[in-house]
Amino acid sequence: MSTKDQILKKIEILITNHFESPKNAFDFFDENGDKKLSKSEIKNLLQEAEISGFIRGIVASKLIEGYDVDGDQLISWSEFKTAIDEIAL
Repeated sequence: MSTKDQILKKIEILITNHFESPKNAFDFFDENGDKKLSKSEIKNLLQEAEISGFIRGIVASKLIEGYDVDGDQLISWSEFKTAIDEIAL
C-alpha cells in the first residue's frame, strides 16, 4: 500500500468512525464557519486522522493542490466531496 493510500485510508477511518457523514466531518473541521477548509483546518483533520506531524503540512498542501478547483487555496464542500468520493466511503 502506498503512502497516499495509507493516508486516504486513515482519513476514511476517521470520517466513518467519528462522524455521521462526510458533511458532518467537513463542518466540524471548518472552524471559522466560512464553508471552506484552510490549510490549517486540513492539518487539524490530518492530525485527528493520526497522520504524522512531519508530513501533515506536505499532505495538506498536496490535497489543496489536487482538489482546489477554483484556485482559492481553500477546499470547499464540493471539492471536499470530490476527494471523499475518491476514497469511496
